[in-house]
Amino acid sequence: MSAAIAAIAVSLPLAITAQADPSPTATADAKPLPDWQGNCDPVRAELAPSGATKETLATLPVGQVLAKIPSLSTFTSAINGGLNPAVNVVPVLENGPYVVFAPNNDAFAKLDPAALEAIKADPTALSKLDYYHVFLGLLGPGDVAGQRPTQEGAEVKVTGKDGDIKVNDTAKVICGGIQAANARIYILDTVLDPNSPPAPITPTTSFGGTGKPLTPTSTTTSAEPAEPAAG
Repeated sequence: MSAAIAAIAVSLPLAITAQADPSPTATADAKPLPDWQGNCDPVRAELAPSGATKETLATLPVGQVLAKIPSLSTFTSAINGGLNPAVNVVPVLENGPYVVFAPNNDAFAKLDPAALEAIKADPTALSKLDYYHVFLGLLGPGDVAGQRPTQEGAEVKVTGKDGDIKVNDTAKVICGGIQAANARIYILDTVLDPNSPPAPITPTTSFGGTGKPLTPTSTTTSAEPAEPAAG
């Protein structure tokens, strides 16, 4: 009996050590994340001080990823209650999957300050703007093209692929395919106008327009945004 117990005691640590070893198969099956497409070096540069990489961002919810990119600070404030405490759509976006078109700070700087202040002060208009930049899906730069119904209800038209993508014919994707845990982010050089969507090709709304970017002459409406789809 003593000999048997001693044999078990000797073999037990070896068994524990063997179980702790990582699986060679699991390591071999790990796939690298797709590269971001477009002019993404400036984005990598502004992320460098924080140590964030495409791999670490891919593990975070979309609200946190957007907040880590300094050039998206205005858009981040637009969706998280920073511009208007009554409008925080981050919980909706983090119940994805979503494609998020995120205009950068330079895009917002193109707007007439008075027009932007009017949007900030109107929760309905700000919600409408936010949801028009989002649609359901997890599409990479190679297959994001198409006419897509947004969470606002009207459609966006996405053309091109990889590093040459436009939205509504006028907004250019600067850097696209940035992965979050539940979203794909595309940085835009122009703010999209929910009041001027492309003519719909799917039965979502009766909106019509030419797909122009938001301009000082655009007006907001009091229509409630479409109910966000469940994630």
